[in-house]
Amino acid sequence: MEAQITATILSGLLIAVGMAGVVVPVLPGSITIAVGLLLWAVTLQSTLGWVVFAVGMVFVAAGMLAGAVLTGRRLRERRIPNRSILAGVVLGIAGMFVLPVVGLFVGFAVGLLLSEFVRRRDFREAAGASAAALKAMGLGVLAELGCAFGAGTVWSIGVVVHFFL
Repeated sequence: MEAQITATILSGLLIAVGMAGVVVPVLPGSITIAVGLLLWAVTLQSTLGWVVFAVGMVFVAAGMLAGAVLTGRRLRERRIPNRSILAGVVLGIAGMFVLPVVGLFVGFAVGLLLSEFVRRRDFREAAGASAAALKAMGLGVLAELGCAFGAGTVWSIGVVVHFFL
């Protein structure tokens, strides 16, 4: 029973870090949630644990897929190349060291805008494309976060059923 309690606490921490990681790209996101669910299922060695793992993994996979599809589709619609996204990521990483806490987001937006300005040679078009890319990425994060909450809810229900019912 002690191992189950320890695994439950560790799983809860992994799921919480995973949820934060969906929003803050520096931390691992959905994969961490999957690891937390798997740890709990392996430790419990019961049907409940594996059902929670399976249902939670459906949420995790759906979130990762929805995030990728929604973001990718919008970026293709606006014809924003991967190199603009890469420029945003590079400046976002640099921004983390220049402006703690918000530097990642500010650096990403600035990098994306600069790359699009160099490519399009028109600030208005670059700003519009950058805004569309940021909205698309935000929508993808929201979809993945919603599914991460779904996986966390399934795990929470599983904990209550296992320990209290």
